[in-house]
Amino acid sequence: MLFDVVYATCYDDDDLRSLAQNLEAMKGEWKAAGIDGEMCTMNRGKKKQIDPLAQAIAAALAPGKFISHATTWSFVDDVEDLAGDIAKIIDTEPERAALLFETFIAACHEKAEEIDDSSGNFGMLVERLFLDWIKSRQAAKHDPDETAKLLFTWMENDPHGFCYNLERQLVKVLDKKGLAALVGQIRARFESVPSRDEQRSPAYAHRKWGGVLKTLLAGKRDIEAYKALCEQTEFKPQDCLAIAKIYHNRRRRQDALAWVERGLAIASSDRRRSFDDHELRQMQRALLAKIGRPGDALQSAWAEYEAYPSIFTYKELMRYVPEQEKISWHQKAMQVSEKGDLTTQIELWLKMKEIDRLVSRLRKATRQELEDLSHFTAEPLAKKLKRSHPDISARVYCALCMRIINAGKSKYYDAALDNIKSAKKCYDKAGLNADWQAVVADVRQRHCRKKGFMAAFEDIVSGALRHV
Repeated sequence: MLFDVVYATCYDDDDLRSLAQNLEAMKGEWKAAGIDGEMCTMNRGKKKQIDPLAQAIAAALAPGKFISHATTWSFVDDVEDLAGDIAKIIDTEPERAALLFETFIAACHEKAEEIDDSSGNFGMLVERLFLDWIKSRQAAKHDPDETAKLLFTWMENDPHGFCYNLERQLVKVLDKKGLAALVGQIRARFESVPSRDEQRSPAYAHRKWGGVLKTLLAGKRDIEAYKALCEQTEFKPQDCLAIAKIYHNRRRRQDALAWVERGLAIASSDRRRSFDDHELRQMQRALLAKIGRPGDALQSAWAEYEAYPSIFTYKELMRYVPEQEKISWHQKAMQVSEKGDLTTQIELWLKMKEIDRLVSRLRKATRQELEDLSHFTAEPLAKKLKRSHPDISARVYCALCMRIINAGKSKYYDAALDNIKSAKKCYDKAGLNADWQAVVADVRQRHCRKKGFMAAFEDIVSGALRHV
């Protein structure tokens, strides 16, 4: 078996059987190309020369050793360095690089059982290996049909999810013939699976391969084939967006606009909002402006801002406001923002330096509203207002502390104590000792049993040395 190579001493033959069969099937092709297989062949009784990069793959992946979440980052960094070294020989030794990348991918499938990849970094590494493998085979002038067959086999048998959404990257590296060959493989699979399951709902396999096929056809910019496929399944907003983008790239803006509006019509029948809806509306406005309808683009942006006032919809609105009208539209937008939720108001008003408006709103905010703010919103807010409005900053720091204490997150008591200490300083600066004493009384009453917090809290109240 060809892959007895580097891992024969580390893995059982049964675990590698499927991979070895695939590699064995390619042996004839490699020999025809002038590769004798010694890079990855080992005789049971007599060892042959092994490619040093193949040996490096074994050393880098450390077979038999479990990689914990804490060490995954450094592990993947080291493996990526090796992948980069192999990529450097694609132009000069494409045959060797292709074989090494194929070996690397197979070994990563084995290593997947020995790594905590909660971060997804290892999976992203394997995705890169697939792309470099394709580049190597294309550089070596391999048969695109054979490449497509091997790639499809990996995509169909993907127990670790390494090929999930891989098609989105494949369209960027496959050449014209390679993309056509893969489309043929995927289309054959799509047409071979039932379109409905026993409950008469769309079958998973049919949806999966239909989605992959759509991505590849969009990559080919084969608009007629894409439309025909949608007729077989259904038109969704993302399909209309993909077709509109193809038309837009061909400078057929009226056709692109028609498909954008069709996608928006489909989306309007679904109460759920998606990123595709947002992208459709953005594209609609851009197209309206380009075909000489800037007023319609502005009204569309204003309608969205009125419905969802935020920093993002504000920026989109101002893109279509004429330069000489920006001040009046800004004032109009700020008035509408008064009806938004507190988090989006904080983000928008801080960015637009509407501090008076922000302070006025925060003075009316209840304790619960402040405690409901996320750490990422509240902490920069408290720091921003620390000097100019210490009374408001004190309330926000208290809210940050109470979020942790109320939830009983003892792991973050140090952060809670830092926040309450900052709150005390702000209350002192604002001359609001009575308000600070009210906070102290409330904490003592509601959290007296949390000894891990209360001892250091009392040190802060008394002005003793900083908690350790």
